[in-house]
Amino acid sequence: MISGWIFSIFRMLEVVTLIPTLGMLAYFVNGYVNQNQLTPNYILVLFIVSVLAAVWALVTLFRRHSTRDSAGFVAFVDLCFVGAFIGAVYTLRGIANANCVDTSGGVSSTGGVSSSGGTVTISPLDINYTPFSVNANKTCTMLKASWAFGIMNCIFFFITAILAVLMHRHEKNVVVEKEVYRRRSHGSR
Repeated sequence: MISGWIFSIFRMLEVVTLIPTLGMLAYFVNGYVNQNQLTPNYILVLFIVSVLAAVWALVTLFRRHSTRDSAGFVAFVDLCFVGAFIGAVYTLRGIANANCVDTSGGVSSTGGVSSSGGTVTISPLDINYTPFSVNANKTCTMLKASWAFGIMNCIFFFITAILAVLMHRHEKNVVVEKEVYRRRSHGSR
């Protein structure tokens, strides 16, 4: 029973992490379609896997009772999605080491106490403040976030596959046999 609740919680986490992934990748797919260009494989693979996974997660979340009845199949499909997400994350692996944010600014100081050759010089301390700024590359940050959500969904789908197996093992099958006896009578009608 508790594995069913935990299963539902992780399904909700999957949906919550798949929706932003779909939105960000749909932005890229739409941009390439509007420019009449082919969408690169590293975007398209993760987009297709995310669409299919979101549909699967929603269906199994809303049909939890039938999910419990076919828990072995649900575990198998979840493991297939684990493999699909691993493949999608692998195709997008180039974004892993990208630096998407440039920061500049802060506090710097010059002057103070210095010594050379036995003389100590004290000069006025100059503190310079330059405004702190963050410049983020939108394309890079969106791809990196999609990549991170893909890794998270690998883990979430693996956990739900294990929970589906646990739900299947705790399912109690009750078999009721009913015997039917017919009595024949040879009376006239």
